[in-house]
Amino acid sequence: MLLSIFLIVLLSVGSLPLTFLFARDRGLLWRLAVGNVLGSAICGTSALVLATAFGLSVAVAAISIVLACLPLVLLVLPNIRGKALSVWTNAKTQLSGGETRFGGFVFYTFFFVLFCLFFSQAMYQTSQGIYTGGSQNLGDLPFHLGAIFSFTDGGNFPPQNPSWSGAKFSYPFIADLISAVFVRLGAGVSDAMVTQDVGWAFSLLAILQALIARITGSRIAGYIAPLLLFFSGGLGFLWFGKDYLAQGKGLFDLIWALPTDYTIGEKFRWGNSLVVLFITQRSLLLGMPLTLAVIGWIWNVFSFDNNDIDAAQDPNNVTHRRSLISAAAIGIIAGTLPLIHLHSLAVLFVLTAFCFALRPKEWREWVTFGVGVCIIAIPELVWSVTGTASETAKFFELHFGWDKGDAHIIWFWLKNTGLVIPLIVGGIFLLMSEKDSDAARRNRTILLFYIPFAFLFVLSNSAKLAPWEWDNIKVLIYWFVGSLPLITLLLAKLWHGKLPLRLVGAALVIILIFAGGLDVLRTVSSQNKIQVFDADAVKIAEQIKAKTSPDALFMNAPTYNSAVVLSGRRSFMRYSGHLASHGIDPGPREDAERTMYAGGGVSDMLLKKNGIEYVLISPAESEMRPNITFFSKYPVIAESGDYKVYQIR
Repeated sequence: MLLSIFLIVLLSVGSLPLTFLFARDRGLLWRLAVGNVLGSAICGTSALVLATAFGLSVAVAAISIVLACLPLVLLVLPNIRGKALSVWTNAKTQLSGGETRFGGFVFYTFFFVLFCLFFSQAMYQTSQGIYTGGSQNLGDLPFHLGAIFSFTDGGNFPPQNPSWSGAKFSYPFIADLISAVFVRLGAGVSDAMVTQDVGWAFSLLAILQALIARITGSRIAGYIAPLLLFFSGGLGFLWFGKDYLAQGKGLFDLIWALPTDYTIGEKFRWGNSLVVLFITQRSLLLGMPLTLAVIGWIWNVFSFDNNDIDAAQDPNNVTHRRSLISAAAIGIIAGTLPLIHLHSLAVLFVLTAFCFALRPKEWREWVTFGVGVCIIAIPELVWSVTGTASETAKFFELHFGWDKGDAHIIWFWLKNTGLVIPLIVGGIFLLMSEKDSDAARRNRTILLFYIPFAFLFVLSNSAKLAPWEWDNIKVLIYWFVGSLPLITLLLAKLWHGKLPLRLVGAALVIILIFAGGLDVLRTVSSQNKIQVFDADAVKIAEQIKAKTSPDALFMNAPTYNSAVVLSGRRSFMRYSGHLASHGIDPGPREDAERTMYAGGGVSDMLLKKNGIEYVLISPAESEMRPNITFFSKYPVIAESGDYKVYQIR
């Protein structure tokens, strides 16, 4: 764990100087948070290029870390060194001079402890096997482990899809590659994942808090926003009340033995962000703070907030040159998103297009930003779509109402998000009602800036933006974040009012976070103990790594938790649900697998045709009805309990 913590700190400090290229008046915490995600992006991208050429050796992993720390050379520039010293001095003054606000300290400490407890449940191992405490993480954990081990133990460079042999790994995998870098340097896989998840979540917290405070001009709004994001939910607390009345026991008896999630399941589809997104989708956990840092720069240009680009009037046009440098730098940073989280890049595209249309006078900044994005993003996109098995046509299709099913769309959104939409409407009316001319101009800018986020909501309710409609949440979550300035401004207004208004504001916050808080508590308190791999799966995976070549091709059942995942070896195919959600049609291969497991002459022919080298037969393969007599003619090269690996070639 200490090694992983050291590497996270190294990435944060090493890439911190880059923040001075596009942000001026920010504190040390914000710069460390942005430095963390920038360093991670540079490390992962560097590791991909180097490992593709030389493999992921210890030297390559170390060089990737060093490259992420190269921005430290910017400190030789007097301008940046002076700004860095000023930031450091201000931070020391606040800590040593008693200027640190106690409330802020409690706020950040609370979330840090929460993240440590929450993400420690993402994966843990006992003598019985590998477990997760995330109720929605049963399928996602093995997917990410499969990616990580394919890099560390499978020599998977250039990256091929470990779940679908013979195709490019087009899923954004940089987050898992960074974990592989840590593992290659000596960290445990669980330690690497947990430390990175905590670091990225804390970065998201700090960047979001600063962004909302800057847009709204309210510190209170900035502190409310993370509460609403990390404890997001809907009206599920009403169903919690029904369960309390029905069970006939004490309130705490129910709280410490919650029977279900109250934001996701048959009745709810929105889901708490920590439970359904950040613990399961590591790509988003890295991509969102990076994207919000970019959105902060976009807001500064859009709102003519020139503090961040040193906008003093000068005859030599220094300000203009600096603003273009900022635009190019932040564009290059955004350009790393295709292999980190592609939906985040799509969100930035929509946001920038709207801002360009609404603020065309800043065209130089928008164009320079776009060029910066293209420098990195286009090569990554071209690489990822070449040789992929995903069908592009499956990533867009008209579809009304997101994942509402048979429910009425108004009731669906009210049940899933609670008071979010009514408070958005209230925030809009609050901004429109301002009479002061200066405040009215700022409010108008906020409302205009909200238009692209409202468009994302409409778009996500009109079409599928991924083969599986639920994956629209990867875009909808940005609508939610973009709505937070409107919601938090209204709540902050109530908080600054008299006592009755304060009580109303506090009640609204509790209603907004109650259901999500229950789901987070269910994870944090270890109420979910979900076995992902049993002890024999772990043992057989170790034998596979010892007795087969890194590039060996396995046939296993199309399930999410095949023991092959832990070996880093390739599979002919894995979980059909994941494959379908990535735009791959699993049907033909699944039929072929059933034929091969059935045995006989056709099986021999297909095993040879598909290049299968090893076949796993375990409890997971029972659904495939394997012909044990047929496979007994092949040697068993690994065995543990009910798990056997047959060598075909």
